Amino acid sequence: MRLFTAVFAFALSALPAAACGPDTDCQIGERTYRIAMPEGHDGTSKVGAIVFAHGYRGSAAGLMRNRNLRRMVSDMGLAFIALKSADDDWVLPNSPQHMDSDGEVEFAYVDAVLDHVAANFAVDRDRLMATGFSAGGMMTWNLACARPHQFAGFAPISGTFWLKPPATCAEPAKSLIHIHGDADRTVPLAGRPILATHQGDVAEAMDMYAGFGTFSAAEPMESAMFDCTRRRNAAGEFMDFCLFEGGHSFRSEYLRYAWETFTAEGKL
Repeated sequence: MRLFTAVFAFALSALPAAACGPDTDCQIGERTYRIAMPEGHDGTSKVGAIVFAHGYRGSAAGLMRNRNLRRMVSDMGLAFIALKSADDDWVLPNSPQHMDSDGEVEFAYVDAVLDHVAANFAVDRDRLMATGFSAGGMMTWNLACARPHQFAGFAPISGTFWLKPPATCAEPAKSLIHIHGDADRTVPLAGRPILATHQGDVAEAMDMYAGFGTFSAAEPMESAMFDCTRRRNAAGEFMDFCLFEGGHSFRSEYLRYAWETFTAEGKL
């Protein structure tokens, strides 16, 4: 793993100034990502960013073709960073084609993306929100556990750990908003068998992270968009579990909701 990280670091240092963006891949070694700065950005003022992990067989280019999503993030004055998995799916622990993976190939990639972004774009590294839908939600949960220091908040949507949550996570526990459809059959709240593995149980993931971060018991909270509960801890972090009526679906407004919630709580 040290060799893998070193290769990423070398590739990063060898790159010229970024000549990439929403329509052109940003190259880091053999991996890529794409980025869209807010429309009219002056090129120097630092902005926050939403870092999005795509779903199964998705791509960074596909995310950038979502005009509604791009427009909303731009109107919020934020950069939109679209990640690209190493395979058709994220190489994560207990995932169907990567049962023995420890996830480090993806975590090191995200580290490299954020370093490249910081070196080439006016993005504030203290104002980053990680999110993703479906398989991208699974990636987001894994980042919350393995790379909490890289983001101010995490908003996984309709996805959690494969099979079961890890025994523990890297410190510190960070604020997290999990969003899920109450009638999701593709990624049910309790999961379902997939090949030789199983989608995880969202409640188990929430309970693991609550115990890890010493969060309080869940209490109902007001939300105009969702049916939510909230837990807090002594460090000032919070965990929200928010359900919407419906199945396996994504709306751009979920990202606005999460960003504005983290902002209202002083995280972004």
